[in-house]
Amino acid sequence: MTVSSYPSTPTTGHLFGLGVGPGDPELITVKSLRVLQSCPVVAYFAAAKRESNARRVVSGYLSSDQCELRLTYPITTEAVPHGRTYDGMLAEFYDASAQQVAEVLDRGCDVAVLCEGDPFFYGSYMYLHSRLAHRYPTEVVPGVTSILAGAAVIGEPLVSRDEELTVLSGVLPIDELEARLRRSDAAVVMKLGRNLAKVRTAIERAGLLGRAHYVERATTADQRILPLAEVDAATVPYFSLVVIPSDTARSR
Repeated sequence: MTVSSYPSTPTTGHLFGLGVGPGDPELITVKSLRVLQSCPVVAYFAAAKRESNARRVVSGYLSSDQCELRLTYPITTEAVPHGRTYDGMLAEFYDASAQQVAEVLDRGCDVAVLCEGDPFFYGSYMYLHSRLAHRYPTEVVPGVTSILAGAAVIGEPLVSRDEELTVLSGVLPIDELEARLRRSDAAVVMKLGRNLAKVRTAIERAGLLGRAHYVERATTADQRILPLAEVDAATVPYFSLVVIPSDTARSR
């Protein structure tokens, strides 16, 4: 079914940003599932020639009556074309994606935009939200984040009592990573992939390598958990993280 097959209505549709959880289809919330199955149009981001992670999570919940709107990134890890910038290409892509979704909303169709984890926690949905939420009725449904899934699968508390949790991006410079890790009671480092070797060096310098767990595709059938010291940096995908849990919670 296509979007154009739905009759237009005098009112605009509702935009929903749906967090679908970290990967296990059973970790989608009851509310997200209800909204998902009530929306005639389901949109999701995906890399070129690859399945959308968010769509994979909910594939068993979709019906043949729903229209799917795939929003394909122009670039992910490829080399940036000469004369262009990565940020510029993505800004243009999000502008165009927002326009595609707006055209559906203007027909009166509700749109559920899927987001792995939580829409406002490193989620691509936020870029549509900033472009559309002031124009259409909008609701964001939070989801289980990868950092909470990571703690659950390693079976260790992240933080307790008055401890602080630091969430870091692996793209940070190595000296900045080390400095922030030294100040942290517990930490999670995201966006690994090609940044793994740098991240591991920063963690080792901060004296935390013995507490660091590598978690890949948490809660899915492809889940992989290893001590960070044992991970081959060449095998690390982008959707992985390092969890450095509380050092004191277990003894309290």
